[in-house]
Amino acid sequence: MLLMLREIQCFAKVAALLSFSRAAADLGLSQPAVSQAVTRLENAVGLRLFDRTARQVRLTPEGKALLAHAHQVLDGVTAFSREAARLAQPVIHLAYPPLAGPLVARVARRLAARGIAIELATAGRGAAARALDAGEVSAAIVAVPAPPRFGTGARFHVTVDRLAVPVDHPWRSGVAAADLGDRDLLIPGGRWAGLPGRHRQVAEDDFAAALDLVAAGAGLLPIPQLVARTVRRDDVRFVPLDVADLRLTYTLAWAGESVRPELMALVQAVQQALWTR
Repeated sequence: MLLMLREIQCFAKVAALLSFSRAAADLGLSQPAVSQAVTRLENAVGLRLFDRTARQVRLTPEGKALLAHAHQVLDGVTAFSREAARLAQPVIHLAYPPLAGPLVARVARRLAARGIAIELATAGRGAAARALDAGEVSAAIVAVPAPPRFGTGARFHVTVDRLAVPVDHPWRSGVAAADLGDRDLLIPGGRWAGLPGRHRQVAEDDFAAALDLVAAGAGLLPIPQLVARTVRRDDVRFVPLDVADLRLTYTLAWAGESVRPELMALVQAVQQALWTR
């Protein structure tokens, strides 16, 4: 027997209302059409599903036994349709460093307005690259230079204008480049080779671990104010840092040479979010 969805739907509706006329009105069909659909189903299964009189419609024992299965079929069709619609909708999976959170939030709102779903996951540079290679994310925001195997676009800069120091450090006001000459500095990704001081490389996107080192007295950390504003800890302080052209640069990266329409929409959304802060 071929699955008879319309017939099963009519059967379930009549069973719920115990009325062919009300079931027809609810389904937007004529009463004869509903009656014929139920009859076709009864003929197909070889069972009488309703006892009909001029005044009453009742489920037969066989009808009662099959009703739960009818509901399972209809629920399954509804779930199938919803999942198919979800899968047909483009979904962008984006990995990003916490530093880029405010920008990513604006991007997500722009994409949602265009009916494009986006799923977000924070990830450092290494984890983001592995996720791109494995196809787990559509794109990632990573520090420049991005691994050369990835396509890139929508580059942006984050100014580094604060210096994280231990809470008992004597510096309270602005710090200039000349003040750093004899200091141990924790440098994300080994950048800023021309910056005075003794450099120690730390992970690019793991500011929490770098701040632990600051609190332990292992060095001072140049850090964007964007990050400093989100930190709540009592063992470090942030003092203004006045060094020209000190910044971190990020870009949107993706695997593969071709750019799918939803990925192009992401690039455009990032560019628009950068232009309209």
